[in-house]
Amino acid sequence: MSAWIDIAALDAVPQRGARLVKTVHGCVAVFRTATDAVYALDNACPHKKGPLADGIIHGASVTCPLHNWVISLETGLAQGADAGQVATYPARVAEGRILLDVEFLQQRSVA
Repeated sequence: MSAWIDIAALDAVPQRGARLVKTVHGCVAVFRTATDAVYALDNACPHKKGPLADGIIHGASVTCPLHNWVISLETGLAQGADAGQVATYPARVAEGRILLDVEFLQQRSVA
C-alpha cells in the first residue's frame, strides 16, 4: 500500500499550468491539464535539461521552453530528434488536494 504526501491544493496549480514542488526528497514538476488531470515528472527535459515546469501544457503533453521538445505527461517519453525519457511519479487528486506517492519520491535522487 502506498503512502501519499499532500503537496498542494488542486487550485494552487492553474489549469494547463505547472508548479515546481520542493519535497524532502527533492524537486518535482507537477502539471495540471485543462481537464484537471494531474501528473508529476522530473523537471529536466532529457534533451538539454530545460525546466519543464516552465513549458507549455497542451493535452497530456508539455513542450520544453528551450528547444520545443514535446514530453508526454503520462509516460515521460520525449518526441524529438533523439530518444529520451523523463521520470514520472504517481500523482492523484483527493478531496481537492494533490498527492504524490512517497515511495516513488524516495527512489529518486535528491535535487
